[in-house]
Amino acid sequence: MSDPTTAQRLVECLEQEGVERIFGLPGEENMAVLDALADSPIEFVTTRHEQGAAFMADVHGRLSGKAGVCLATLGPGATNLITGVADANMDHAPLVAIAGQASTHRLHKESHQVLDLKGLFQPITKYSSQVLEPEILPEVIRKAFKWAEGGKPGASFIELPENIASLPCPNPPLPVHAGPAAVPAEASLEAAARLLNEARHPLILAGNGVIRSGASGALAMLASALNIPVANTFMAKGVLPFRHPLALGSVGLQSQDFVNFGFHKADVIVCIGYDLVEYPPSFWHPDADRTLIHIDSAPAEIDGHYNVTAEVLGDLTTCLHRLAEQVSPREETILRPLRQSLIDDMNEHRNDTQVPLKPQKLIWDLRTAADLDAIMITDVGAHKLWMARMFRCELPNTCLISNGFASMGIALPGAIAAAKLHPERQVVAVTGDAGFLMNVQELETAVRLGLNFVVLIWNDNAYGLIEWKQVREYGRKAFVEFGNPDFVQLAQSFGAHGVRIEPGDSLEMALREALVTPGVTIIDCPVDYSENMKLTERLGELVCPF
Repeated sequence: MSDPTTAQRLVECLEQEGVERIFGLPGEENMAVLDALADSPIEFVTTRHEQGAAFMADVHGRLSGKAGVCLATLGPGATNLITGVADANMDHAPLVAIAGQASTHRLHKESHQVLDLKGLFQPITKYSSQVLEPEILPEVIRKAFKWAEGGKPGASFIELPENIASLPCPNPPLPVHAGPAAVPAEASLEAAARLLNEARHPLILAGNGVIRSGASGALAMLASALNIPVANTFMAKGVLPFRHPLALGSVGLQSQDFVNFGFHKADVIVCIGYDLVEYPPSFWHPDADRTLIHIDSAPAEIDGHYNVTAEVLGDLTTCLHRLAEQVSPREETILRPLRQSLIDDMNEHRNDTQVPLKPQKLIWDLRTAADLDAIMITDVGAHKLWMARMFRCELPNTCLISNGFASMGIALPGAIAAAKLHPERQVVAVTGDAGFLMNVQELETAVRLGLNFVVLIWNDNAYGLIEWKQVREYGRKAFVEFGNPDFVQLAQSFGAHGVRIEPGDSLEMALREALVTPGVTIIDCPVDYSENMKLTERLGELVCPF
């Protein structure tokens, strides 16, 4: 029997890696791969734009811990992947992007749609490669997945020229082996434990790495063993249930907030699974004068405000369990007045009835209507800051926020990936009117796939976050306003349901109905963003409650 083609071997390698679905678009230069996929159990999800495909792979990777895969053709197809690939790489979500390429006979000269794709993706991936010989394909695929999923996860890119895809490939897929969990050095544990036992007011800053590592339970155990509060980054919402008595809330606003008082008071800050890209240390450690302990699977990044005294490296669950055995609990915490202040803020507008809705009321109704394990995919804009600060999370990966690359347009494609991966759970795309329209074409994808989820649009007819920052910085807004289509008619034209919140309507009731209605429901909810500047003023006047 003749050897399979390189395209067929590619599909075999993807099956070996455990890939269940690929998001992408068909193109002339990836036809051989598409034909091979037609005989594979791997599901190919045809999207309407390559950026949407990359965002879907991005969110799939973040929710599953396994690399999401997206596929495009050469030239503009490949370049359309870049935003989603960069988002996955900076947010440390495992992703493998594959693009077709012109025949190798054209790569040495100026030629139609030909770009140096390997070079183009190099700065925004952990690994970028091209398959110029069939024999190397299994090694390239294995390496791409190992880099994407290993250490701090991220993105890999593979370029496959169309003539190579059709050549026979003699080498079979390489086996996939999971290495043993890394064990922390005993000396590093002892150093960290000594600093914690001598501290007067220690504090934990938990990052998304805790969720990626599945170490949320170990984090709760360590916090309880020390009896110290836990603050989380935007991307680590839910890492400790908000109802947990040691949960301090989210840190990430570039202004004073209740949680920041905990950092002001702390003498030792334990950074667990924290990536600098989530929230720069200059915001929470401006004077660079506290003792920092870094606990992660990878060494600390270099930053003038992240001067680490002790570093514990290894599997996070193992690190946290071992550390908990060597520490003593504090008699009291600095937590209670900070928690209560934040809870009071969350409750302030729960009974409001006016439309447009205040952001606080929007979030209250969303939290009240949705299940605790519902998955919220939050787009980027003013609503992201409100959700990060005030949406109560009780479980990891139930409020996904992109805060590394922080790209608008992720919510709708992300909801598609979440609904495909977890059809048994409620899914809500929480988005602004601007972010929604950036990938609105994927609404057709969702309807075609028969998915069930809700899109909650915070409608203000403007780039609300930029307006907020303009007014705060310059005292006026400039060039941020725009018009919107009729979102109800838009939804209906795609075959989705459309709902508009009018004066006298209940958003909570609309959400409850939408969450049990089969199909996709778009809820157009006008928002009162005058609360943005009120929040800025209030935070600027905060006085430490202890």
